[in-house]
Amino acid sequence: MDTNFFTNVYEVVKLIPKGKVTSYGAIANYLGAKKSARMVGWAMNSSHTLEDVPAHRVVNRVGLLSGKHFFETPTKMQELLESEGIIVIDNQIQDFEKVFWNPENEL
Repeated sequence: MDTNFFTNVYEVVKLIPKGKVTSYGAIANYLGAKKSARMVGWAMNSSHTLEDVPAHRVVNRVGLLSGKHFFETPTKMQELLESEGIIVIDNQIQDFEKVFWNPENEL
């Protein structure tokens, strides 16, 4: 496990604004590790003990809640997103392009 990479992932995730989401791949690209989306996923899976990392705002490249099984309950990720105004139907973020936050463009 690359703890520096994980720390860098968490620092990016902390910057995602409320009501926005990003993808594992977008974070990997921003960190200069284009082919490391899966490693970003591993970092997110390990973040459940970190209260200040909004892991619910990281989804797969098409807006699916692929990490939902790593939350306290299978519906917690969706509940957190919906509390921020994001619409989720069948584990899929609606209007994904409108709520997508790309760190390469925003940071």
